[in-house]
Amino acid sequence: MHCEKRKLRREIALAEAEKREPDARQLRERFAKLDAEPRTAKLERRLAELEPRIHPAGAGPRNPDDLPAISRQQREAFYRCD
Repeated sequence: MHCEKRKLRREIALAEAEKREPDARQLRERFAKLDAEPRTAKLERRLAELEPRIHPAGAGPRNPDDLPAISRQQREAFYRCD
């Protein structure tokens, strides 16, 4: 779900930059529809709960040995989206 929303944001930005307003409007409507789905809200709430465990507020990782593993997970998640 996160990947799909990221792609839609990118497409909206491109459509606005290229002044394709009808396309941008359609993409915004798709994004709003996706954002309104109960399943999406549930997944985003869960992500909000888990994210502080990965990125502790104000401090680095609790264990410096965890940094390469977290970095690898973030890279894999990024490349899975494209």
